[in-house]
Amino acid sequence: MLPRLAALFVIAVLLNFPWEVAQMPLYVEEGSWFEFALHCIIPSLGDGLIVMLIFGVGWAVRGRSDWTDQPGWAAYVLMLMTGFSVAVMVEWVGFYGLNRWSYTASMPLLPGLGIGVVPVLQMLILPPIIFRMTGWWLARQQRA
Repeated sequence: MLPRLAALFVIAVLLNFPWEVAQMPLYVEEGSWFEFALHCIIPSLGDGLIVMLIFGVGWAVRGRSDWTDQPGWAAYVLMLMTGFSVAVMVEWVGFYGLNRWSYTASMPLLPGLGIGVVPVLQMLILPPIIFRMTGWWLARQQRA
């Protein structure tokens, strides 16, 4: 189980980092582009933990630690619902509750909630890709 969790976390951080850097222009931030990109390491680690949380919820609901290896439609729905819920909560708390960040006028907002669409999409799009890549990596390691 430890190899699966380690691979999942590493792949999640590596795939979320470019997304974090790409969405930089949608946030108000002072400093150079390099400083902001460096700052994106911390959210990428948090994104890795969120992906681990999505995995854990799926494991608890599905009763199998390999539930992401060959997910059916129900597993994808679970990924999307959990990713959406966690992303909305994190974004809402960070934006409204803790005032940790601000958006530029370019950030599209989720109607009714007033939080950024792009970070919510991040947790809808990337986790299925991350789970697929993790399964591929683990299968490749097993064959070697």
